[in-house]
Amino acid sequence: MNLAKLLAEAAEASPDAPALASGTDVTATYANHAERSARLAGALSELGLEPGDRVAIAMVNCTAYSEILFAVWHGGFAAVPMNARLHPREFAWILENSGAKVCFAGQEIAAALATHRTRLPSLEHVIVAGSTAHDALYDAPPGRLQEVKSDALAWLFYTSGTTGRPKGAMLSHANLAAMNAAYFASVDGIGPGDCIIHAAPMSHGSGLYILPHVAHGACQVVPETGGFDGAEILELLEHWQGATLFMAPTMVQRLVAAVAATGADTQNLKSIIYGGAPMYGEDCLGALETLGPKLIQIYGQGEAPMTITALSRAAHADTADGVYRRRLASVGTPQDGVAVRLADEDGNPVPPGEIGEILVQGAVVMAGYWDDTAATEAALRGGWLHTGDLGAFDEDGYLTLKDRSKDVIISGGANIYPREVEEALLAEPRVLECAVIGAPDPEWGESVAAFIVPMTGERVTEAELDAFCLTRIARFKRPKIYRFVAELPKNNYGKVLKTELRQLI
Repeated sequence: MNLAKLLAEAAEASPDAPALASGTDVTATYANHAERSARLAGALSELGLEPGDRVAIAMVNCTAYSEILFAVWHGGFAAVPMNARLHPREFAWILENSGAKVCFAGQEIAAALATHRTRLPSLEHVIVAGSTAHDALYDAPPGRLQEVKSDALAWLFYTSGTTGRPKGAMLSHANLAAMNAAYFASVDGIGPGDCIIHAAPMSHGSGLYILPHVAHGACQVVPETGGFDGAEILELLEHWQGATLFMAPTMVQRLVAAVAATGADTQNLKSIIYGGAPMYGEDCLGALETLGPKLIQIYGQGEAPMTITALSRAAHADTADGVYRRRLASVGTPQDGVAVRLADEDGNPVPPGEIGEILVQGAVVMAGYWDDTAATEAALRGGWLHTGDLGAFDEDGYLTLKDRSKDVIISGGANIYPREVEEALLAEPRVLECAVIGAPDPEWGESVAAFIVPMTGERVTEAELDAFCLTRIARFKRPKIYRFVAELPKNNYGKVLKTELRQLI
């Protein structure tokens, strides 16, 4: 069940196939990748690590990322990937909480961690990525590929922690194998000569999609900038065929704008798999018009990695469907091997058309939260993962997200779902972005407040937006408060930080 076998088998089947690339330059074949990961696993064992020990990764995207991940699994250790843009205190907290013994870190991150070492007694080695010390580890004899149980910890996935300290979702080898199987059954196929371009952080969704691409011998391409740059992605698409990108919706919009501005040829772009935040209907239509039928949406959480529902490429392209616009606003149907149901506050089933909390069950669901029994029991009560997200199924089984349960606005006893109001506002051509929250109201409990980012060079008034909303949503749902801002606060994954917006009301 060891995930490292995916790399070993790919290297045996296609040893000379390109496995890793920086920009347009191939840096490793599958034989190279497998050997380097095996040697690195051997070096970690020589440093004193035992199977089950945690190895943290605090690095920007680079080809070494995949080498380290597979080395960790090869040796029977567990990976703790961390977003490279976290604050040093956040790195330190995750390292302390996870008990990681080794941390591979970028040079700046390693320097910042030095001031926190006294509170990290379990951390024995900080290895600067790309340093002489890092390179020397590959001189070790290859380690033995460890046999591990299916429930052994593979990836400790720390949540973003927007409402408090992040929790570590424990993802086993079996969890990630189930994610892999669901990818091929419900999301997309991968053929010979295909690749994935890692424009999003490899510490999260893009990194999780390393697995299906290695399983089918595809190349992993890391932009030289280490992240997303529209012009750079277009240059890479001129070189690499059968390209897949995992993107947050904001990244999709930026790529669409780059294509529209340059008229670039995107025939080598096979698939954009998007998730992590809502893709509003108007934005989705614009992306389809510019890029063609290349969009696939997934809905998942760290606790059920990348695997709750999917809206297929075919569903995105089926404009003849009488409910096409409604389907486009959904997150699709349950992925293979996953059961999804909706429940009310008392845990009772919710019928189609009504809103309830989304509950998930399946082999992909985490074992629990690291060192947090209370949070685990709350999240997995009754044998179902309680996502905290609200949604509604239509009569054909398509799920539409409404909001996080904490984001629902209750005004005068009526529930108002911010996404519905946001969809209405974004249909106004002069609105670039918007976010809707509840503001305290002494009479109604809460009022609807909208933060608006106008299109560049455009001006729109409160009265115009109010009148426009009344053509699309019920009067009681329209915003009572408008705030015009230059940009919306977002986290590293493109999610709007509504907690910060609430502080501005």
